[in-house]
Amino acid sequence: MTDLSGKTALVTGSVQGIGFAIAEALASAGARIALHGIAQEAEIEQASAALQAAGAGDVHFFPGDLMQPEEIDALMAAVADWGGVDILVNNAGIQHPAPIADMPRASWNAIIAVNLSAAFHTMQHALPVMADRGFGRVVNIASVQGLIGSVHKAPYVAAKHGIIGLSKVAALEYATAGSKATGGVTVNCICPGWTETALIVPQIEARAQIIGGDRDAAIADLLAEKQPTRRTSDPSEIGRLALWLCDPMAHNVTGTAIPVDGGWTAQ
Repeated sequence: MTDLSGKTALVTGSVQGIGFAIAEALASAGARIALHGIAQEAEIEQASAALQAAGAGDVHFFPGDLMQPEEIDALMAAVADWGGVDILVNNAGIQHPAPIADMPRASWNAIIAVNLSAAFHTMQHALPVMADRGFGRVVNIASVQGLIGSVHKAPYVAAKHGIIGLSKVAALEYATAGSKATGGVTVNCICPGWTETALIVPQIEARAQIIGGDRDAAIADLLAEKQPTRRTSDPSEIGRLALWLCDPMAHNVTGTAIPVDGGWTAQ
């Protein structure tokens, strides 16, 4: 069992979805969770209580608009005062599908800011401290679309390709930090394919109506052209992979981009 007692993990966008599942997995190993996201007070309280119940050493919510570098600075400073970041999971992301010709400039700027630039800013704060401590984990949630192209998603695909490249550079720069005994400092990406979050529920329900109401058949039909297994992943599966990457024994796993995509990128 991974033991992260005494470690502090900041997971951006962790009030729900994949981010919450990752925070929950880290909490189950005893980590202190710096919760972050855009949510109402009731949602924050519910997520905090669930993480405490999962085994978190402590939970505290930290606000911060990831489109604003100065707010990221304030976020990282506040978490540093709370104990500092041993584990950083850059999960928060936004999306706006549109053809390149029709993509609003504001949407491009916002998606690049949240999905890519914010990870650079958080890593710039966290990595030197991790190196000083001899232990640190950065897990960047990219996407299968960080490994392939996809129409009508230019800023999203660009950002996700970019975060994989950024992670490789950071992994190389910090490869000699720490040791096997301390756990070292690693930087990796997870690249989910179709994952069953609230974002895809409307697509599943719409397809189910078209093919007669069978939800499993709707998922298989929806995934047929992309994900060979025709099965979605559950957010908890992404959480468990992130937990393994944060284990001190994973000291030599760095600079990777691991797909969880049912064979999508194997085609």
